[in-house]
Amino acid sequence: MNTEIHSLTIAGRTYRSRLLVGTGKYKDFAETRAAIDASGAEIVTVAIRRVNIGQNPGEPNLLDALPPSQFTILPNTAGCFTADDAVRTLRLGRELLGGHALCKLEVLGDPKNLFPNMPETLKAAEILVKEGFQVMVYCADDPIQAKLLEDIGCVAVMPLASLIGSGMGIVNPWNLRLIIDDLKVPVLVDAGVGTASDATIALELGCDGVLMNTAIAHARDPVLMASAMKKAVEAGREAFLAGRMARKYYSADPSSPTSGLIGS
Repeated sequence: MNTEIHSLTIAGRTYRSRLLVGTGKYKDFAETRAAIDASGAEIVTVAIRRVNIGQNPGEPNLLDALPPSQFTILPNTAGCFTADDAVRTLRLGRELLGGHALCKLEVLGDPKNLFPNMPETLKAAEILVKEGFQVMVYCADDPIQAKLLEDIGCVAVMPLASLIGSGMGIVNPWNLRLIIDDLKVPVLVDAGVGTASDATIALELGCDGVLMNTAIAHARDPVLMASAMKKAVEAGREAFLAGRMARKYYSADPSSPTSGLIGS
């Protein structure tokens, strides 16, 4: 694998993989670690309000399975519905991780569909950036909102492909392309990936990476699916860089030349 092709730079740090993975929904920490190893991911996201990384002494600690010396821990605000809750949660995460600035912001608007509340997301992003956080932000696939987040100073913008946990894949590739074409910071698909082909399509569109959790954790074989996702992201990136052939809806172009055939 050409590591230069597949490397991803976020907030000045370069990673070998363009696949980011979540740490929830596995049967135990051992399965979590096995799946993440198979995925090749170096950035792993942790829901501060749902997973213990030291805030509950005496309970199993995820950081024992995924030590910060081996992985970049990305604290996130899953389960937050207001800017205030999100900011407070990430302040706690930074404290638990010894001043770690990189974080994932998500402020949800509805407990059923988990669609982002964009006014609250923008409000939280402004506060966090001013406090020195390096904010990767979950958002709607809205080019205007995505640009506002970049202008605030977010280090990566992460539009949803479809609803969190839905596995519906990329339902609006046109909006994603508008965001990709307009932004200078990395654009990563976040939410909605269901299988390997969804991840490939995201990278083929020009996304800089993809973050997923449920697609791996809820697969029949999470470790095998993690391996498939690793290959899918790599294939999508290579296909994007290679440049696909033009579509020709009404003309045939045989792979083998027809000139010089016997009898022609």
